[in-house]
Amino acid sequence: MAALLTPVASGGRAGAAPPPSGRPGRLARHWPFLLIVPALLVLLAVFVYPVAQTFVGAFTIPEPGTENFSWFFGSPANVAVLTRTFSTALWATLICLALAYPYAYLMTVASPKARAALLLIVMLPFWTSLMVRTFAWLVLLQDTGVVNDFLGLFGLGPFGLVRSRTGVLVGMVQILMPFMVLPLYSVMSGIDRRLLTAAQSLGARPIVALLRVFVPLSLPGVAAGSTMVFITSLGFYVTPALLGSPSEALISQFMYTQVSGMLKWGRGGAMAVVLFATTLLLMGLLGLAMRAGRRTRAAVR
Repeated sequence: MAALLTPVASGGRAGAAPPPSGRPGRLARHWPFLLIVPALLVLLAVFVYPVAQTFVGAFTIPEPGTENFSWFFGSPANVAVLTRTFSTALWATLICLALAYPYAYLMTVASPKARAALLLIVMLPFWTSLMVRTFAWLVLLQDTGVVNDFLGLFGLGPFGLVRSRTGVLVGMVQILMPFMVLPLYSVMSGIDRRLLTAAQSLGARPIVALLRVFVPLSLPGVAAGSTMVFITSLGFYVTPALLGSPSEALISQFMYTQVSGMLKWGRGGAMAVVLFATTLLLMGLLGLAMRAGRRTRAAVR
């Protein structure tokens, strides 16, 4: 009997002996990568491939060359639309930052119940259709709408809040606010508030402690939120189309006209390439400026 059990105990071929321990197999080593393969395939199919086709079409439709780019930069109207698009995105980013910063700060000092209510208010726009929200603003901001009627009680107005950049900015800011509040709150909630107490114990007034201690520590949230809002606002189409006017059209509306109205796929692709390249250039310059600022502050310290 002992002789029969010896091969099993010594790890022979019989039955249920565990596999020898060692480095995991090739499949186990690559298992984390295999988990993301379906997501990568979907991303390639629905995003990378169409974008690549658009970029290729900008240089090949209707003929190979740079004719589409010559058309774009040769028209002052196109350059004016590009400038208007970036200026509108910049204004939307600044307004969102001015409104979202104190709101996010309030979330960090509020009680848990109040914080939950404030967070719920921020998340509400995500539960409502973009089209519905834009049409709601169209009703509120029209010449005989609620906003102008309210201002009329104080002898103001009526103001042209629709068919103007003002209406476009109002709609864009309301839609983009969560993208600014959430990164700010994420960073602010991780700041140790004892640093403010320490600064005040050393003689700094509360406002000075806030500006010299809290605000610099919250700059990563400012950068993240501003980047998200700025880049997202560059591609807005529904809100400018409904709340704006043809004279205040943004580049997304021009792209739609060229592609769907005039079937000029090459020109639409050229506009997309110019917008993409300009955005990358501005983001690169912003990154260099922030890096230079950090180096300067480090040298001063």
